[in-house]
Amino acid sequence: MFFRKSSFNERDLPSILAACQAGDPRAQRTLFRQFFGYAKSVCLRYTASAEEAEDVLNESFLKVFQRLDQYDGIHPFRAWLRSILINTALSYYRKYHKLETETGSDKEMEVPFEDDVVDRLTAEEIMGLVQQLPATPRTVFSLHVVDGYSLREIAELLQLNEATVRSHFLRARIRLQEAIRAAYPHLFPLPPMPIRYHEN
Repeated sequence: MFFRKSSFNERDLPSILAACQAGDPRAQRTLFRQFFGYAKSVCLRYTASAEEAEDVLNESFLKVFQRLDQYDGIHPFRAWLRSILINTALSYYRKYHKLETETGSDKEMEVPFEDDVVDRLTAEEIMGLVQQLPATPRTVFSLHVVDGYSLREIAELLQLNEATVRSHFLRARIRLQEAIRAAYPHLFPLPPMPIRYHEN
C-alpha cells in the first residue's frame, strides 16, 4: 500500500493540521518543526534534564498526531498543544518519579519573596534555576506561576490536597530565592553597615 501525499501550505496552520490528520509525514515534520521551540520550553519546565524533556516532547507529539481529530479548531492550537505537553509531563513523573505528598512548615509562609530581584532576571535565567528545584515544588511552581493554574486545579491534577500543594509552592519560592541569591548575589542590596560610636 502506497501513501498518497496530501497538499498543504506551510504558512497555513489549518492546512498543515488537516494534512497531519491525513497521515502526511511531511506535514507532521512541518508541524513538529514549527512548534518545536515552544514545546521544548514547556517540557523543560516540568522535567529535571534535557534528556527527560526530549522524552516528554517526543511522546507528546505522538499523542498530538494520534488525537488531532479531538482538536476543535476554535481554540488556539498552541493552548491545546500545551495541555498535552503538561499532561504528558505529569504522567511521566508519576511513572518515573515520586511526587512528595507531605506538607512543610507554616513558617515558610513568613519568608518574603524578592519580586523586584526576579524582575531583573531574564526568563531563561529564571527557568534555569526553576529546573533545579525538586520535582514536586518545580511542578507546582510552573503550573501556578507560568501556566496559570490555580492551586485547587493543581491539587486535582497531581491528586494532592490543596494544603500540600500550597506548601510545595511556598517551598519552591523559598528555594528559588535561595538559588537566585547564590547565583546572582550582586542583585541583592548589601545590609547597612552598623554605626559605631567612638568615645573621646
